[in-house]
Amino acid sequence: MALAFLTPFTTWVADSPVSVAIGNSKIITPAVQCVHILAVSVVMSAILMMDLRLLGLVGRDDAMQMSSRRYLPWVWWGLLVLFCSGASLIIGEPRRSLQNPIFLLKMSLLVGSAILTALTQAPFGHDAGFWQAPKHRYAAKALAVASLILWVAIVLCGRWIAYTQE
Repeated sequence: MALAFLTPFTTWVADSPVSVAIGNSKIITPAVQCVHILAVSVVMSAILMMDLRLLGLVGRDDAMQMSSRRYLPWVWWGLLVLFCSGASLIIGEPRRSLQNPIFLLKMSLLVGSAILTALTQAPFGHDAGFWQAPKHRYAAKALAVASLILWVAIVLCGRWIAYTQE
């Protein structure tokens, strides 16, 4: 199922010299995929640690703000690496991604997950103990579960892309 509205852009990218060079290289795509997968593992590990802390399953002796300070840079820097490596993969094979509805689902989930992560961290700017307050504990747990579900769905969509044809 091709996404017709993206066809002209996809064709333009596919015909670009950079796309042709990446597509013709035997080493660029596998190397970039390795970097992409390593970055996924870094982001997922950091998200897992922050969400497990929100759930109260690990690091109970540390303030949630400390966990955030420890792991959040890994998330944002990892997302930057994912953006760069993902853009390279898209440029190398634009039809595989840009014409794939699962890819668009993955990108939508990613935007939602990034927003959820930012919103979860926002209260720490004015109240270090925000999520530890009794009135916020259930919300913290719900956000952590939602975050874990979204991030796992992103990884599953990433794998699913390879098995979905346009």
